[in-house]
Parts: sequence; structure tokens; C-alpha cells
Amino acid sequence: MGRIAVCTLLCSLTVHASPGGAVVARYQGRTEFGTPVVLAVGARRGRWLGVFTPDVPNGKLGWVRADAVRLASVSTRIVVSLGQRELSVFSGDRLVERVPVGIGAAASPTPVGTFAVTDKLAGLAYGPAYGCCILALSGHETHPPRGWTGGTRLAIHGGALGAVSAGCVHAGTTALRWLMGHVPLGTRVTIRP
Repeated sequence: MGRIAVCTLLCSLTVHASPGGAVVARYQGRTEFGTPVVLAVGARRGRWLGVFTPDVPNGKLGWVRADAVRLASVSTRIVVSLGQRELSVFSGDRLVERVPVGIGAAASPTPVGTFAVTDKLAGLAYGPAYGCCILALSGHETHPPRGWTGGTRLAIHGGALGAVSAGCVHAGTTALRWLMGHVPLGTRVTIRP
């Protein structure tokens, strides 16, 4: 079971590069997309929580004061197998859903590592290429295609299956709608080879 740090709407949250270190971001209760701030917790050092946030490079944790957030638990987790092109959703240790996915093309591979769902968005608000739904993740695409202007935030969204994306994970409309309804903010997403 994973822990999440929840920042209420009136919360002012400062993210540091290390416990007590340089400030890398400030939130006023909402993410850049307007979603309430819910960050998966990856570590604890005394009064500091290491959180998965898009404000630090892939593989790093941002750090917030534990007394600035409310802690809660999330039993859901996602595992993406790039080799099998498959996304699996677990509740605890129980597999509850498995869907085929598209992954990054050879020149723009999907990064591996552990990330977290930070936002759930209506895809059409960002363009038809995203499909119905977007689950934005805390990570970043590391090798977007030359000339790419779509941003570098890693996400699970609509698109073709196969190894064709700019680095994001693609899923079909039925699967995305299911994910939007069953995967809470702060859910950890492990992408493995």
C-alpha cells in the first residue's frame, strides 16, 4: 500500500530539491493543470517526505515538510511492461485490470522508472491526439522527437498501439475511461523494460 501526501485547496506547499534544500516549486493547493495537489510518497527523512513530482528530474524525489500535508493511503498501483506492451492495474497484490498499450518509438523511448499520477484530464481539451483522457504522470519524456512542441510531461493517454509515441504510454478509449474512474491521484506507476 502506498502513501500519498494530500495538499488541501488552501494549502501552500513548497517542494525542495533535498530536505531543507533549494526550493524547486511552490503550489497553492493546485497543480499547473488545476488539479488538487496529491503526491505519492517515496521516502521519509525525519520531518521530510520525499515525493514523486514533475518538479525534479526522473529518478529523483522532491521533498516537502510532513506537517504541511495530510497523509493517506492508496492501494492501487500500475505496472507498465514495455516489452509486453501491457499496462496492469493492481489493488494491493490483486490484479484487477490488464490492457494493451502503445509505447515510445525507438527514437523517443518511454522512460523506465517509478512515477505517479498527478492529474486526470479531459484529453480533447488538449487536442484530438490525446484521445478522451489523460493521466499525467510525475515524469518527463527524456528523448522527445526533433521539433516536438507537445511538452515533455509523461502521460498515459489515447493514441495508437505499437512503438509509435513520443514517449508517452497510449491506451484505448475504453481502458482510459476505466483508468480515470478507478485510479486515484497519487497512484504509483512503475514502467519497466
